[in-house]
Amino acid sequence: MLTAIIVAAGSSQRMGVDKLFALLGGKPVITRTLNAFECADCVDEIILVGRAERLPELQELVRRAESRKVHHVLAGGQHRQDSVRAGLNFLAPGARYVAVHDAARPFITAEQIGRVFELAREHGAAALAEPITDTLKRADENRFVSGGVDRERLYAMQTPQIFSRHLLVDAYNAVAANKLSITDDVSAIEHLGAKVLLVPNDQFNLKITFPRDLLLAESFLNQRPPL
Repeated sequence: MLTAIIVAAGSSQRMGVDKLFALLGGKPVITRTLNAFECADCVDEIILVGRAERLPELQELVRRAESRKVHHVLAGGQHRQDSVRAGLNFLAPGARYVAVHDAARPFITAEQIGRVFELAREHGAAALAEPITDTLKRADENRFVSGGVDRERLYAMQTPQIFSRHLLVDAYNAVAANKLSITDDVSAIEHLGAKVLLVPNDQFNLKITFPRDLLLAESFLNQRPPL
């Protein structure tokens, strides 16, 4: 059984408005994200973790979508890791694997979710990632270039990131016990010394962060063939 925790509790400070309720092709961003997991055959249930003050709106959105898989809509915490941990507390007893996905990535597909899940079942942990193609430079404290970074075998982390339940729970227990600050779930697994397989992705999986990202997302949506 695979449970997906959709993390939607961010403050959207860099966006200026709540990006998850921004319209993308006439639908809220969060609706498009949830629909991908709703359509993924491998996903058995969804836990939606949002900001406390927006829970009524999220619950209404789920109701209107007639979701069959969203079993919980609950409040997250101040940081992403707090929201994931909140979701882990509501896992069904039969959940053997957990997928964590950023709600601000609305272009994820059911096929991608299934591909990462199959590899997670084989290796215990797998995450979608994009190979770095840009030239990377280090800078000093004054922002002058101080050297280059070899981009070979460098990846930008994406979501979903999928893990066996016991591995992810153990990792988050260790994060809490050691008062660590992490920015994604793979980082939690790393602290345990466990391995995570990266699944290279060359498809559009934009995380909407800035206002310009919505414009880019609209442009992509208008050119993408109907699913």
